[in-house]
Amino acid sequence: MTRTASIPTTETDAPRVGARGWAALVVLMLPVLLVSVDNTVLSFALPEISIALAPTGAEQLWIIDVYPLVLAGLLVTMGTLGDRFGRRRMLLIGASGFAAVSALAAFAPTAGLLIAARALLGFFGAMLMPSTLSLLRSIFQNRDQRRLAIAVWASAFSAGSALGPIVGGFLLEHFDWGSVFLIAVPVLIPLLIAAPLLVPESRDPNPGRIDIVSIVLSMAAMIPVVYAIKSLAVDGPSLTAGAWALLGVAMGYLFVRRQLTADVPMLDMGLFRRGSFSGAILVNLLSVVALVGFLYFVSQHLQLVLGLSPMMAGAALVPGMLAMIVAGLSVVPISRRVPPHILVPVGLVFSVAGYLLVAFTTSDHGIAPLVIAFVVLGIGIGGAETISNELILSSAPAEKAGAASAVSETAYELGAVLGTAVLGGLITAFYRGALVVPVGIPAEAAHAATETLAGAYTAAQELPAQLGDALWDAASAAFGSGVMVTSLIGAGLVVLAGVIAAVTLRKAPAH
Repeated sequence: MTRTASIPTTETDAPRVGARGWAALVVLMLPVLLVSVDNTVLSFALPEISIALAPTGAEQLWIIDVYPLVLAGLLVTMGTLGDRFGRRRMLLIGASGFAAVSALAAFAPTAGLLIAARALLGFFGAMLMPSTLSLLRSIFQNRDQRRLAIAVWASAFSAGSALGPIVGGFLLEHFDWGSVFLIAVPVLIPLLIAAPLLVPESRDPNPGRIDIVSIVLSMAAMIPVVYAIKSLAVDGPSLTAGAWALLGVAMGYLFVRRQLTADVPMLDMGLFRRGSFSGAILVNLLSVVALVGFLYFVSQHLQLVLGLSPMMAGAALVPGMLAMIVAGLSVVPISRRVPPHILVPVGLVFSVAGYLLVAFTTSDHGIAPLVIAFVVLGIGIGGAETISNELILSSAPAEKAGAASAVSETAYELGAVLGTAVLGGLITAFYRGALVVPVGIPAEAAHAATETLAGAYTAAQELPAQLGDALWDAASAAFGSGVMVTSLIGAGLVVLAGVIAAVTLRKAPAH
């Protein structure tokens, strides 16, 4: 018989969980670790994937972006379906599919098939993350315990990101790039065994009917907008990008209007009228943009420009990931005394300093400034993510935890798309604009060099020493100039997140 978590009438009187609840938290950390490891590993595997599958610049971005793109389009739907049919059930279905498709992705022979496999991973991944966060909402009904559980949840993301470069670096030095996808299988098997035993099922007791029209409209709103952003970042302003953006906005308007008039809406739009909810969502989104964008270009700088192995490049970022973990846990007791509209902006000052450090020290080609910069960046991001996720869940009714979690995860995945599409696209554009191909470089090698930094690296290796060195020096200089400008833009985004937090989080739910 399926056990369903009870929902107390107030958080003040909510019972505290015992050892079984914390054991359930450990189980729920497995998919969180997997997703964060997968994101980091893929960034570090990108140079080898680029060399092995020879993707174009657009395909290289699609390999990264198609997963969060599909995820962003489906998260609200999957979160709502979890509220209706059971959040644990959605978690188990997603874990099974994610493991199977990961095995297929590991042996993709072309960039196109790898992109297709990543799209399927997005479909099943959309079932994972809202389920973990919403199940925490139902298990940890006491807010003090939930705040700590969410800090652990956020820290698991950071821990996975810290573990990813080490595990991924080891795999990439000893095995083919496909091994980074196979790690999903041993991580998810324990989840499939332990979740039915330790994690109680939970769902909305009055879910209403399934609204197919709203499901279609939510996907029709998210996917065109994200695709338009990608198109704008890769190809610049165009009628195509504008058309996709207008289509997404139009579908979004229809989605919102339908939710406002429905008796039982798929997504309660009243949540967005709460400043703490909307503000936390925006802080979440911009923080992830800053983090993912940083990892996108720094991983390439460490491996291709500085010549570090994947293992060494991953080790260089571990201190920053550990700083995120420490910051996420340390902010819990501080948040009981300092209001979020002060705490979040102060923390994000560190992240701004990290980006500025990268902007003004990249030309020195040293590893130390990058390591220090990521530590400082991680302090701000780690604290902001913990506080924003807790505010999102606390602002929503317990029975709508799946939908609220889905909105939070949509912001996260949209941030991941924007981080690579906008910041990654900008650095690609600056790189191409700054690259001056030396005289005497064959046309085919010149074309490869202007596509991506990895393409320039491969082309330089195949040319005579003098020509190869000249091409690589030019490509490295062009990439460095792009890193500087992109870092300044990243710093601006973090400043914007701090301003939003200071203005919107004043009326956060009482601690």
